[in-house]
Amino acid sequence: MRKKLKKGIAMALALAMALGLTACTSEPKQSEQPTGSAGIYTAGTYSAEAQGMESAVKVSVTVSESEITDVTIDVSGETAGYGADVGEPMKEAILEAQSAEVDGVSGATITSDAVKSAVQKCLDQAMGKEPAEVGGYTAGTYTAEAKGRNGAIVVSVTFSEDSIENIEITEQAETYGLAWGLTTSPVEVLPEEIVRCQSLGVDSISGATLTSAAIKQAVADCVTQAGGDTEALKSAPVDRPEPTDETYDADVVVVGAGAAGLSAAIAANDQGAKVIVLEKQGVTGGATARSGGKIVAAGTKWQEAQGITDTPEMMFDYFKEIGGDLIDDDLLKLYCDRSAENMEWLESKGVVFQDVEAIHSALSPWRVHNPQGGGGQKTGGSGNGAQITVPLTKDLEESGVEILYNVCADELLCSDAGVVEGISGVRPDGSRVTVNAKSVVLCTGGYAQNKEMMERYAETTEGFMTLVPTSNTGDGLVMAEAVGAQIFDSPATQVIYVSKTCGVGIKEEAGLIVNARGERVVNEYTYQYHVGQGIANSGCSYGYYIASAADPNPTVQYGLTLESTPHAATAAELAEQIGVDPAVLEATISRYNELCALGVDEDFGKPQDKMVPIEGEIYALRLDPSVTVTYGGLVTDTSARVLDDNNQPISGLYAAGEVAFTGLCGEEYPSCGLAVGTAAFFGRVAGESAAAAE
Repeated sequence: MRKKLKKGIAMALALAMALGLTACTSEPKQSEQPTGSAGIYTAGTYSAEAQGMESAVKVSVTVSESEITDVTIDVSGETAGYGADVGEPMKEAILEAQSAEVDGVSGATITSDAVKSAVQKCLDQAMGKEPAEVGGYTAGTYTAEAKGRNGAIVVSVTFSEDSIENIEITEQAETYGLAWGLTTSPVEVLPEEIVRCQSLGVDSISGATLTSAAIKQAVADCVTQAGGDTEALKSAPVDRPEPTDETYDADVVVVGAGAAGLSAAIAANDQGAKVIVLEKQGVTGGATARSGGKIVAAGTKWQEAQGITDTPEMMFDYFKEIGGDLIDDDLLKLYCDRSAENMEWLESKGVVFQDVEAIHSALSPWRVHNPQGGGGQKTGGSGNGAQITVPLTKDLEESGVEILYNVCADELLCSDAGVVEGISGVRPDGSRVTVNAKSVVLCTGGYAQNKEMMERYAETTEGFMTLVPTSNTGDGLVMAEAVGAQIFDSPATQVIYVSKTCGVGIKEEAGLIVNARGERVVNEYTYQYHVGQGIANSGCSYGYYIASAADPNPTVQYGLTLESTPHAATAAELAEQIGVDPAVLEATISRYNELCALGVDEDFGKPQDKMVPIEGEIYALRLDPSVTVTYGGLVTDTSARVLDDNNQPISGLYAAGEVAFTGLCGEEYPSCGLAVGTAAFFGRVAGESAAAAE
C-alpha cells in the first residue's frame, strides 16, 4: 500500500523557494517618459520600504548624478507565485524607464505598487526632496469604500486638524474567521493600528491580505478627502519591535492552527500539558476556515433528530468500497467508530451544528453535518468552516494557550538518538523562534500551493486553481522527511471542476456539462468528483456548464447575470465565443434536448427530473480544475505517531490533518466532510498522545 515519493519533497520545496511558485503574470509595461536628466540626483545609494501584500517591500536605488544605475528589490516576504515574483521584471522596467512610474505586474498589483512607492521615496531622497509632513487635515468625518475579497468595504474616518482620531468599518461582507471574527483579524486590528501609529504603513494581516489592503485603501481615500498626504502617511514610521531571536519551553508544540492544530492544542491543554502553537499566517483557521466546514459522521444525534438511520459500520463499508487497498483499515475504522463522539466533543467546545445532508442527493444515508450558517447543497448555499475554527480559537485563547503568529516552522530539532525535541521557525523580520518541547505535533496542511509537489500527481496542474491558503506549501512534509519520516505518495488529489466567477460546479447543478471540445461526457447529476473525472478522462483540462434561463439552480442563475459570462442566441454563435467547433456544440445541445423530450437519458442515465432542455438564450460558464485536498503525506498510526520507513514511530513526533491525509481515502474523495472531520478527530488523538508522552 505504501511507497516512497516519486520525487524528493525536499528538492521540490527547495526549487519552489529558489525559483518562486509560478503564476499567471505578465511583464510590466514601461513608462514612455523617463525622468532621468543631467544633474538631478545626488549620486549614491538610497533605501526605502513600503507595505506590500504580505510584508514590507524593501528597495535600494543607486543613482549617478543623471540616471538610475541599479535597483535592488526585496519581495521575499510576499506571496509565492505572485508578489514574490515581481522583483526582476519591475527592476528591468524601472531601469529602462528611468522612473518609478511603470506599470505593475498583473496578478500582483499591491506588491507592484509597493515597489513603485518605495522606489519613488528613494528618488525623492536622491533629489533632496523633504518628506511631506503628516497632518494638515480639514477636521471632520469622511467616508470611502474599496473592494475587498467579497465586495465593498466601507469606512468612516474622523480627523482633527493634525491626526486621525477614529476609524470605523461600517459595511463589509468579508470572510468570517479570517477577515473578521478573530482578535487578530484585520477588521478588528487595522483600524486601531492605523490610529495608534498615525500611519498607513502598518503591516497587513497575512491570511487576510486582500481585506487588509482594501481597508488601507479606503482610509487613504478619506485622507485625501480631508486634505492630507497619503504618501506621507504610507511613509510615516511604524513602531515595530527590533528583530530578536526567542526561545520557548513547552510540553507540546503544535505547528499549524487549522482544525487539526486547534483540536490538537486543545486536547493537549485539557490533559494538563503546557502548549504553544506556531501559526504561519496572521490568523488561525487554515484551509478549514476557507472550506464549507462540513463533517461526515455516522450514528449521531443530529441524524437521529432527522430520522436518519446510520451506523459507523455502514460508513466504513462505504469508504472502504470506494478506497479499496489504499485504505488503512485501522485508521478509518477508528474514525468511523468515534465520529459521533467527535461531533459531540466539537459541540462541547462551542461548535454549533444545524443539520445533516446527503453526500449527494443521489446517495444515502445522509451523513454530512453542516455547521451553523451552512445552507447545504440542496438550498444552493454553503457552510462556513470558520464556524468550527473560531470557537476552537476562542477556547484556546480563554485557556491561556499562547499562539505565536507569523512563524514559518522550518526545522525539527532532534537529539543524537533521533528523538524529536522541538522545532525552529522564522518570522518575516528574519528573527528565529525556537520551541523546546518533548512532543511536536505537525498540522501544517497540504501542499496545493506548491507547484513542484503538485506536478508529481497530474500533468494538467498548469491550469489548476486552489482556494487553500498560500501557506499550504508542504512545509511539514519537508521537515518530517528530513528526520526520516515515511511519506505515502498518493496517486491522486481531490480535484473538482468549478466556475471561478460564480462557483457553479459544486452545488448539484444538473444542467448540460461539456468538455473543452463541446462534447457531453458525464451524467451531470452525480457526485462532484465523478463530474470532474468525466471531463479529465475525456482528455480536456476544462469544460463548460451550458445553461439557459430555465435552469432552476440559484447559483447558475447568479452566473447568468455576470457580464463576463458568454452568451448567444444560437449554439453556433456561442461556440465561436468560447472556441469550440460550432458543429460539435450544436450536435451536443440537439442530442441533449432530444433526450429531455424523450424523458430518458439513454447516454448517461441522468434522472428525468434533472433533464432541463437548453432553449432560448444560451450561456456558457467555464469550469476549471480546482484542488481542494491533497492526499497522502506522513504515515501515522492510530495514536497519530509519525512512522519511519520501517513503520516504527519517530519518538516525539505526531501529525494530523492534511499533512497526514494517508490511508483515509483512495483515488476518489468519497464525501464532503472527510478532510475536516478526520483533521479535528486525529488532531485530538495527536494532542492527547503528545501530552501523555514521557
